[in-house]
Amino acid sequence: MTLASFSLVWPEVILAVSAMALLVLGAFRGKGGVVFNGLAVLALLVAGAFAIFGPQGRGFAGGVIVDDLSAFAKAAIYGASALSIILSDRWLARRGEDKFELPVLILLAALGMGVMVSAGDLISLYIGVELHSLALYVLAAFRRDDAKSSEAGLKYFVLGALSSGLLLYGASLIYGFAGSTQFDVIAAAVDGGAGQGILFGLVFLICGLAFKVSAAPFHMWTPDVYEGAPTPLVGFFAAAPKLAAMVLLARVLQEGFGGAVAQWQQVVLAIALLSVFVGAFAGLAQKNLKRLWAYSSIANIGYALIGLAAGGEAGVQAMLMFMVLYMVDVTGFFACMTALRRDGRQMETIDDMAGLFKEKPGIALAMTAFSLSALGLPPLVGFFGKYYVFKAAIDAGLAWAAIIALVGSVVAAFYYLRLIKVMWFDAAPGAVEKPAFSAQSIAIAAALFSFPVGLVALAWLDPVSRAAAAVLG
Repeated sequence: MTLASFSLVWPEVILAVSAMALLVLGAFRGKGGVVFNGLAVLALLVAGAFAIFGPQGRGFAGGVIVDDLSAFAKAAIYGASALSIILSDRWLARRGEDKFELPVLILLAALGMGVMVSAGDLISLYIGVELHSLALYVLAAFRRDDAKSSEAGLKYFVLGALSSGLLLYGASLIYGFAGSTQFDVIAAAVDGGAGQGILFGLVFLICGLAFKVSAAPFHMWTPDVYEGAPTPLVGFFAAAPKLAAMVLLARVLQEGFGGAVAQWQQVVLAIALLSVFVGAFAGLAQKNLKRLWAYSSIANIGYALIGLAAGGEAGVQAMLMFMVLYMVDVTGFFACMTALRRDGRQMETIDDMAGLFKEKPGIALAMTAFSLSALGLPPLVGFFGKYYVFKAAIDAGLAWAAIIALVGSVVAAFYYLRLIKVMWFDAAPGAVEKPAFSAQSIAIAAALFSFPVGLVALAWLDPVSRAAAAVLG
């Protein structure tokens, strides 16, 4: 039994061993470097291969579940983690802040996220959430000599402790009333509807996980953390951890509380619609691009939650499609920001982007593509993400929620279009420095995926995401 269980967690074993080995190596060398970061990327790729092609099943008395859903999520998470290491390498080295701890922390965060998407009970759920969160707190404050970075890490940690308390309190209530921490036993206890005690616990659990995906009203940490964290890591924060938390939430709701859909659907919808409008309206006042995309991510999490609220296989598939396509956009956008410097400083505000099309047309076109894709304009892949979400909502009888969310999308269009207008038509205040090759390459590759490569990839991504969603459907 134990050997069979360990065969299911090879990706996590690879990441844990690699992180410890690199930590020891870094302690002796005293520095990182290209080879050091390359080893971390290799560990992530090998772990991803094991996640895709490795055995499936349940292990550790039901605490770990390895299936098509976990394989789909781990492949995306490990890929995003590898890109974050590549993007961070030269960006931090240019500032003399490259440290060997960075890839180690990203490996540990990826390890925690892998545990999250394979969680089969409330105990492994909490272990995964805390493991990835502790690594992210340190990453947010990685530039410890920078006041904003230190502030970001502190706020993230303090508010993260609050969310952990909500998670633990909710889990204890569920355990007390259901008599088990395992999702399948909890499902039997709520078959036909959840009792008042379990329902209270579930609401606390949803609120704790809503913090992890920065859904309103649990979003207060997001703008400050995005603004203070190193630019290449912001794309990581906005992509991989949110996919992991959304998959975990889907597994909890569908597998553990599938018999109480009518009860938790109202809570998820309320959080989703509030997120859409907080993200849309609060983003209008932002000048800093990191803060703007923080509110953009809050709004986009709202769309993903609407898909999840629709329930069933179609709802889970809509959430998966939306999150993966959004990950491409947000990673690509922050790759562009990582590449851009003017007059010796990072370009982080909307005004900094003035005249970018004349200076760096390739990056300007890429940022335009990511902005329009996040807006949901066809034929970019972001449109198809929203199409899946709205279709799932309408089929589930939630057409009113889709219409309200569409209004929020129209409001958010203003700040995307304002950025495009500044890049294309305003005069440049100075010359843009030559961008780093790695950041520029990742940005252009992501832009090509947004259109037209993504249209071809959808033919493959659709059946893969459907098979992953069928596990819970």
